[in-house]
Amino acid sequence: MIEVGSREWMRATLALSLGSFLVFLNLYQTHPLLPLLAQVFSVSSLSAGWTLAGCTAGLAASLLICARLADRFGRRRIMLWSLTGAILLSLCIPLISQFDQLVMLRILQGVLLAGLPATAIAYMGEEFSKRALLSAVGVYIAANSLGGIAGRVVGGLLAGWFGDWQHTFIGIGLISLALLPLVIWLLPAQTRFVAVVAEPGQLRRAIASHLSNPLLVGAYLIGGLNFMVFLNQYSYLTFLLAEPPFSLPTQWLGMLFLTYLTGTVASSLSGRCANRWGAQRLLLAGILLMAMGSLALLQGSITAILIGLLISSFGFFLAHACASAWVGQHVEHNRALASSLYLVGYYLGASLGGLYLHPFWERGGLGGLVLGIELVLCATAALSLWLGQLKGRSARPLSCHSSS
Repeated sequence: MIEVGSREWMRATLALSLGSFLVFLNLYQTHPLLPLLAQVFSVSSLSAGWTLAGCTAGLAASLLICARLADRFGRRRIMLWSLTGAILLSLCIPLISQFDQLVMLRILQGVLLAGLPATAIAYMGEEFSKRALLSAVGVYIAANSLGGIAGRVVGGLLAGWFGDWQHTFIGIGLISLALLPLVIWLLPAQTRFVAVVAEPGQLRRAIASHLSNPLLVGAYLIGGLNFMVFLNQYSYLTFLLAEPPFSLPTQWLGMLFLTYLTGTVASSLSGRCANRWGAQRLLLAGILLMAMGSLALLQGSITAILIGLLISSFGFFLAHACASAWVGQHVEHNRALASSLYLVGYYLGASLGGLYLHPFWERGGLGGLVLGIELVLCATAALSLWLGQLKGRSARPLSCHSSS
């Protein structure tokens, strides 16, 4: 087993974190471009949002497929081949000229990007000791947030500098292609992987097994619902800030996502905090911080919006990091599938959030947006309390530092 602080732990954690960085760099590159895309292609804000929602939907749809392929052919192979394909696709997308083509290629890119997040936690669960897993997951999820930040900031800057959306894909594709060999070189070969040969009905039974575990289902629902409102509040805020009286250009809209940096800090601290206060309390605290951050948006000034997003980001990633590690620690079989089910709910929430929040936005503007967010956070807070009750009745400790 790989232990914390060893050379293998450093290499594997760095490789997976850098790979995760590249996944989210490519996934979120259109986020600050939504007002620009709506203008260039003469589509609505909801339609423009599908350049992001379609990619997350493609990712969600292929997670289980990638997990099963990883169970059969190995985690490392699936992660590296799928990531390579997604990066090459970024360099092809600027060649298209129709909006429907852009959406379809973004869906395909999401399908390819699923390979690494579908299997990374399972790879760590097999190769790392339990203590090493918890430490690595915090770093890995911090890399998720850094990749998301970089994709949005760099995407916005490139579009602002060159005056078009195509240079965003070209620039991010070239950056990704330059870093990919480092991921391939650093990631150690698997030593504990045992291939699983699929049998008729095996996938259905495995999914049913995981979905019958309320400790897992609670984490799946909390992750998906939280992400549904957290991600999509940014989408609608870009439209708000692109219009008068703010009239921010695309490169400044990209800077809005620097507020994710508090999430990077929260992810890094999550394992230590969960060990001290317990996972259920940490989940609830993160949700309450998200609610406070969203309420701050109601003041309507740029300063209040930035402060609100900083608070909300810290709370969201605190809860997400704990829930992700929680899933990895509470499965005894089909680890890749269990992690993938969490991510299916997570990215399905991201894809549906625009549809859910759109009526609130259309009818109530910023106030309606906040109302829609708070309603969902009330539901996830209730789910967190429910998990606390399950903890008291379960023989297994409900903690990010517990074992199966």
